Amino acid sequence: MQYKYVVLTNTTIGAFMAILDSNIVLIALPTIVSDLHASPFDAVWIIMGYILVTASLLMTFGRLSDIFGRVRLYNLGFALFTIGSALCSVAPNGSSLVVFRLVQGSGGALIFSNAAALLTDVFPPTERGRALGLNQVAGTVGSVLGLALGGVLAGSFLGWRSIFWINIPVGTFATLWAYFKLKETGERRRGDRLDPLGNLLFSGGLTVFLVGLMLGALVGWDLPFLGMMGVGLAMMIGFVYAESKVKFPMMDLSLFRIRAFATGMASNLLASVARGGVSLVLVFYLQGVLLLDAYTAGLWLIPFSVAFVTFGPLSGYLSDRFGSRGLSTAGLLVTAVALFWFGLLPLPLSNISYEQLLVPMALSGAGGGLFVAPNVASIMNATPAPRRGIASGMSSTLVNTGFLLSLGLAFAVMAASVPETVLQAIFSGAAGGISPLIETKFIGSIHGLFLIMGLIALFAAVPAYMTKKQKAEHAEPSVAFVE
Repeated sequence: MQYKYVVLTNTTIGAFMAILDSNIVLIALPTIVSDLHASPFDAVWIIMGYILVTASLLMTFGRLSDIFGRVRLYNLGFALFTIGSALCSVAPNGSSLVVFRLVQGSGGALIFSNAAALLTDVFPPTERGRALGLNQVAGTVGSVLGLALGGVLAGSFLGWRSIFWINIPVGTFATLWAYFKLKETGERRRGDRLDPLGNLLFSGGLTVFLVGLMLGALVGWDLPFLGMMGVGLAMMIGFVYAESKVKFPMMDLSLFRIRAFATGMASNLLASVARGGVSLVLVFYLQGVLLLDAYTAGLWLIPFSVAFVTFGPLSGYLSDRFGSRGLSTAGLLVTAVALFWFGLLPLPLSNISYEQLLVPMALSGAGGGLFVAPNVASIMNATPAPRRGIASGMSSTLVNTGFLLSLGLAFAVMAASVPETVLQAIFSGAAGGISPLIETKFIGSIHGLFLIMGLIALFAAVPAYMTKKQKAEHAEPSVAFVE
């Protein structure tokens, strides 16, 4: 096997594991909440905590990979992710599960911050979009299995803890394989240093803002929670200022002078905000309002992933030949149509049929498939070879930050529409018997969310269309460094 395909196969396992685990947890969340008697706050942070620590550490790990080598940190990520999975399987309560998910997230950050850079280093420009697309599709195949498998395991005699067991043998194998087979092929920057102040301002600001947002939604918009949101925003603004002053910034702002990089990053962030909370909202709608079991809810959500799998490799192949601008813009427009469709579904949503949800779900998946691979390829092709580690980390950080903001927005809107006791019942999949008025308010909040997300997807299409037309073969070739 050629070495580039060894890298593709191993990073594909990483994408498969991470997305499989994410969707298994998502579809099993109502079961977890019910079994551990977790609060709505813990319920959302079981998902958000993983994404937050990943977003907080990605750029630091990207910098470390540029200094010490991408393969070393990639291998460590597999090992840490596997250990985190084992810990999650024995969590005694909701709070401990949140903490163990942070361990998983640290491993995921090491994997995500290096996978795209590893692929970009070993694949020539004319094949890069296809390789990145296949890697993305593998992750989505994991999401297909995760939706169904998570429902089966959570509802079986094995219980929800078994959803973490499957990561242990796969993670152990992949860790050993990466250790023995992968080698350093990227150019190192040995003189770089870390940026602890930047990392503190970014991760601290994002955490304080989101905690204030969620507590405000649950308890009420009192001054302390509004103050937390203000402090969080101030810290993130301070992060941007600090990055322009330090010698070795965590985020290389000079890369934003490259037009294709800047517009690709902007559309990436907005697209993540638009689609990040969709699956979470639908999971609680299907299990909390329609009262479907976890397995049936998982099957209902499969059209998202099937459509993504269908269009993902096609968009990667076409972006190699014709460039990314048209494909990424079209993907966002299709996503916007799907989100507006969700937002305009006829009431009452408690009586809606599967056929009415099928088309917008398929359109949403197709839009994501059209957008992701061309967008990633345009960002990585526009980045000079020595900076691809930090660029990969920046790209993944914005994706995860967008998802966090989307989840925070979704939770805040849903929590503001119903009392906390009703929200607890909905999150545990036991909302039968709530009053029609309360149900109407909750469903109305879902409608409004989808319309807001559709508008954000339209805004994301603007920078995607502004990306300079550039075919992959014009990109700068990779510079190899072999130990």
